[in-house]
Amino acid sequence: MNVTLRRLIRLAWPIRNWMLLAALLGSCTIISGIGLLTTSAYLISMAALHPSVAALNVAIVGVRFFGIARGGFRYLERLVSHRATFRLLARLRVWFYSALEPLIPAHLLEQQGGQQSELRSGDLLRRAVSDIDTLQNFYTRVLAPPLVALVIGVLMWIFFGCFGIVFGLIFIVFYVIAAIGVPWLAQLLGRRVSREIVSTQAELESQLVDSVQGIADLIAFGQEERQAQYIQTLNGKLRRLQMTSAYVSGMQGGLSNLLMNLTAWTMLLVAIPYVHQGSLNGIFLAVLVLGALASFEGVMTLPAAFQQLGGSLEAARRLFEVVDAKPAVSNPAAPSPTPINQEVRVEHLSFRYAPGEPEVLRDVSFTVPQGRCLMVVGPSGSGKSTLAHLLLRFWDYQQGKISVGGFPLQNYQQDDLYQQVSVVEQDTHLFNTSIRENILIARKGASEEELITAARQAQLHDFVMSLPDGYDTRVGEQGLRLSGGERQRVAIARAFLKDAPILVLDEPTINLDAITERAILDAIKALRQRRTTIMVTHRLVEMEMANEILVLQRGQIVERGSHTSLLKEKGLYRRMWQQQHGSANTPIQA
Repeated sequence: MNVTLRRLIRLAWPIRNWMLLAALLGSCTIISGIGLLTTSAYLISMAALHPSVAALNVAIVGVRFFGIARGGFRYLERLVSHRATFRLLARLRVWFYSALEPLIPAHLLEQQGGQQSELRSGDLLRRAVSDIDTLQNFYTRVLAPPLVALVIGVLMWIFFGCFGIVFGLIFIVFYVIAAIGVPWLAQLLGRRVSREIVSTQAELESQLVDSVQGIADLIAFGQEERQAQYIQTLNGKLRRLQMTSAYVSGMQGGLSNLLMNLTAWTMLLVAIPYVHQGSLNGIFLAVLVLGALASFEGVMTLPAAFQQLGGSLEAARRLFEVVDAKPAVSNPAAPSPTPINQEVRVEHLSFRYAPGEPEVLRDVSFTVPQGRCLMVVGPSGSGKSTLAHLLLRFWDYQQGKISVGGFPLQNYQQDDLYQQVSVVEQDTHLFNTSIRENILIARKGASEEELITAARQAQLHDFVMSLPDGYDTRVGEQGLRLSGGERQRVAIARAFLKDAPILVLDEPTINLDAITERAILDAIKALRQRRTTIMVTHRLVEMEMANEILVLQRGQIVERGSHTSLLKEKGLYRRMWQQQHGSANTPIQA
């Protein structure tokens, strides 16, 4: 059995009782349909002989019972199977998100066939929503229906065998071909197509998301026509695949109907001589034919289900591909220690993103005492942001040691570590909700007074109050209704509200104009008071607030000291300072 198929079945194990109940109700539905047709055939055949009404009473009651029962059982079967499946799909979404969360951001690059390919936001969305929805077909159409087909096949084989061994043999031969042969053929012809449909849809959705997010750049560089053409190509490929799938569906539907009618005709042709010989009552002739037709309802859905099996397995493979990825970091088994202070110490730290790649950081050591401020500066690509991410434990380092509060970083549960640290990043993500909700992410239980105090400290309150809806103003997708400086103030307000003892700032004033930058730095100076602060920046502004400055170049510390002492050394720091303040034009090598 396919490994992916086995894993899908294991995922469905918690709802096995529901699936068995759905299969039982589905069997009762088809049995009621068979009973309705066969009883009706018997009633009409008997009525043609003009017997007394009393002789027809049982058949009349049977028709009424089976007619009502079929509708009731069908309703219950749909209710049970879909409720169980939707519950399972809801659990699968939580399961997938829980597995995805530890992988970000370290595993936004994953290995596929020995090559790295980026998991784009559109592709992740496709996996989290559409691929899981695709599994609905597997759980509702692949698991329970074969059980229903098996139950109906056995019961009807016994039923027809009661009229003669030859009738049971005719039925079981055609039924097995329809139940196994046609689905196998449909799965064989549709496996590749259904898998390609899933992968093509995933690529199309990823391209659409990328196009929407980057529409301004596409228009600015005149590439919108090229992108539209590529999307049209993908759309055409998807349309051709769907047409091929439709042809396969038509073929399997035709074969199933052909087998059903061949069964009925064969039953009729074989039964007629028996009636002439008197070994079979002619009343049961229509019963055999209509019973054979009705019994095929148990297998009519199987070919379509197995045609889509390839798509379900491809969707599951894409989910397992993410879930099976090993997290870059893992929580320790023991509870987190209680920090004895808020000191941050880094000793002989070295790091590379993957084996065989060059080291991004080499032998970095420093200490930030409690309540002190350290600034890390250097040219682009020198390892500044990597150092900040290691302090937040997005990755685990290969050599050296990082201690927070007197204990190694790996000794902390990640949630406990984040309780100790506030972060203001260069790309602040704002959710498409109100300013209030975006600030309260830092501490959901905060009062209105605490919220306003944090906004005031971040120099955000006056701006918010100038808006018509105040703190209930929606910020739009990715906060695009706010300027860059306003988004950064929201991030700083979050840090004030969280009130963590350690503060990490990663390029908090990048891409801001001078006036906005000055206002943000004023807010940061207030924020860093009484907090252990590490600020990563390449903008040498307000450097006097740092107790110590580290200068990184090619992953190594090349200079360290105060702002005044570093200017006197006439090294890299001084050249960067002169460049940014218009005193020199010497290029700087990273």
